[in-house]
Amino acid sequence: MPRRLLLAAALALPVAAQAEAPIVIKFSHVVAVDTPKGRAVQRFKEEAEKRTAGRVKVEIYPNSQLYKDKEEMEALQLGSVQMLAPSLSKFGPLGAKQFEIFDLPYLFTSEQQFVQVTEGKIGQELMGALEARGIHGMAFWSGGFHVFSANKPVLKPADLKGLKMRIPSSKVLEASLRLMGALPQTMPFSEVYQALQTGVVDGTENILSSYTSQKYYEVQKHITLTNHTHTGYAAIVNKKFWDGLPADIRAALTEAMKQASDYELQQVTQENQEALAALRKNPRVQVHDLSDAERAVWRTTLLPVHKEMEPRVGGALLTRVYQATGAAK
Repeated sequence: MPRRLLLAAALALPVAAQAEAPIVIKFSHVVAVDTPKGRAVQRFKEEAEKRTAGRVKVEIYPNSQLYKDKEEMEALQLGSVQMLAPSLSKFGPLGAKQFEIFDLPYLFTSEQQFVQVTEGKIGQELMGALEARGIHGMAFWSGGFHVFSANKPVLKPADLKGLKMRIPSSKVLEASLRLMGALPQTMPFSEVYQALQTGVVDGTENILSSYTSQKYYEVQKHITLTNHTHTGYAAIVNKKFWDGLPADIRAALTEAMKQASDYELQQVTQENQEALAALRKNPRVQVHDLSDAERAVWRTTLLPVHKEMEPRVGGALLTRVYQATGAAK
């Protein structure tokens, strides 16, 4: 080959290499980086980029940097972002009301029960229902069990009467709070601290790690370990984007998500234990434990919500969850 052709070929190599730009995945979420979900998203990024040898680049936007709770799902469907990890209650407003079953009070009594349901046939069917809405479900993640907080002790359901309590958008949680005489206030996660600080709301309910990562302990004096409901998330991707990826990239991302999901569950257990220990030591907040008898009062009070919400979440689905967990309601 003539020297000038060899030189031209050599010069063309970098250009060809640069021509194939990495596939960019914008992964948006509403929580802090240093939380189980935040760290799991980071683990997914690391695994995805490693397993695709750099053909995929994951850009992470935490703490509602791009979109708030109410905006992020629409952004995903429009393709403005490619991936999210919203709470399961966010699918109700899209018409997938069956996902609101996870908000039912005392549906699960252990983390293992949540995993058993979401990793089995029920979980597969629920994810499949998102396809028609332009969403491909990749994995269920856990957040742990919820507790109540306020600036007065909330030791029994009647103590919530008249209190303005922040909740995420959820018809089930709204029904639960109204049943106890509380005044549910729906607002984005990013606005909760200020609302508690200014008295727009009197209290809230969330997982323990949110009380430490979001510093709710600065604006709430009492936390009660009711464990009244369980938070779940779904790691999801825009379906059109997903279907357009090469098969080997999809396979690599699926494996990356599996690794991130296993890691997330480990992180949740550890994080909530550490958060509880930190809150117990914190002089600014008092943590209230419940006896078995006290917890039974909460459970008995809230279980009628199952019957009330049965037409919304689906009676057959509810029965299958009871059977899967071995619970009798």
